[in-house]
Amino acid sequence: MKRTHHCNELRPAHIGQVVTLDGWVHSRRDLGGLIFIDVRDREGRTQTVFDPSDLSKELFDRAAALRSECVVRVTGKVRARPAGTNNPKIATGEIEVAVSALELLNAAEVLPFPVDDPEVSSKVNEELRLKYRYLVMRRP
Repeated sequence: MKRTHHCNELRPAHIGQVVTLDGWVHSRRDLGGLIFIDVRDREGRTQTVFDPSDLSKELFDRAAALRSECVVRVTGKVRARPAGTNNPKIATGEIEVAVSALELLNAAEVLPFPVDDPEVSSKVNEELRLKYRYLVMRRP
């Protein structure tokens, strides 16, 4: 199945719909047993949630092994973010996707510097940034 939406398209009007997103792993956070992965494509970012109580152990372990810049396809149901967790910094900050299926399209090696944190990557020396220009260009 191909993507149904770009990462920047989802809004509260999509709550309850099952969607498929393709993109890069922008960031991964493991908080209290839940794994949050921001999926990024050319249009923007969407937060996805992997809940071990709703997923098989194998699928949850695959999500835990993802690294920044891996290419993934996720399928899940759009839901409202819990109260107090909205992110006004991104257009999709009112919703998240509760993942039910994950496909790793391409694994990424460990990066020479973080590309998801502009403050850290701006401190990387210029020679290293020029060597890995293709990574620098992925930043906003």
